[in-house]
Amino acid sequence: MSSKQPGRLFVFAAPSGAGKTTLVHAVVTKHQEDLRFSISYTTREPRSNEANAVDYLFVSEDKFMRLRDAGEMLEYAQVFDNYYATSRSQVEKHLSDNRSVVLEIDWQGAEQVRRSMPDCITIFIFPPSLAELERRLRDRGTDTPEVIERRLKDARSDMAHWVDFDYVIINDDLDAAIIALEAVLTGEGGEASTSNPRLRKALADIIG
Repeated sequence: MSSKQPGRLFVFAAPSGAGKTTLVHAVVTKHQEDLRFSISYTTREPRSNEANAVDYLFVSEDKFMRLRDAGEMLEYAQVFDNYYATSRSQVEKHLSDNRSVVLEIDWQGAEQVRRSMPDCITIFIFPPSLAELERRLRDRGTDTPEVIERRLKDARSDMAHWVDFDYVIINDDLDAAIIALEAVLTGEGGEASTSNPRLRKALADIIG
């Protein structure tokens, strides 16, 4: 990858437990000269280990709404009692500097971004199977059985939206998934294209 190439906007989504954050962060770390994470706005209070403009852009709800009404939000969502959003100006600044931008959001947010920036490249991260997804969620040891069941139900619903994305990476082996993702980022990811019949069959088999 080269920063001499025009910047592109890459939008990632995945069900909880698919390993999206690990995969995306590994690739961004490897290509940090060319890729930039977008720092999200949020109305929630910062945690003790978080810094403004590093982890999030922390704003009041009033300011959030003013920014939204002014067109500053590329996409936004309410999660429980707090709002989260992607900064349009931040994304546009990185792109104008020929830096590609990475967004980690949900499929609804990806839909909003696609409407605002139709040239974006959307990538969905899949687990290798629903059984493996359940194993990963249980191995975290952070959720109750009830929460895990809800996450699995949500995952099935989320995964049904893969057809709206340009590419799907099946995150079975991390090293192989990194290679596949790098191919997508350089425009050589035909195997991961959602138009690929073999991939479509594999995804149908995973969802069941």
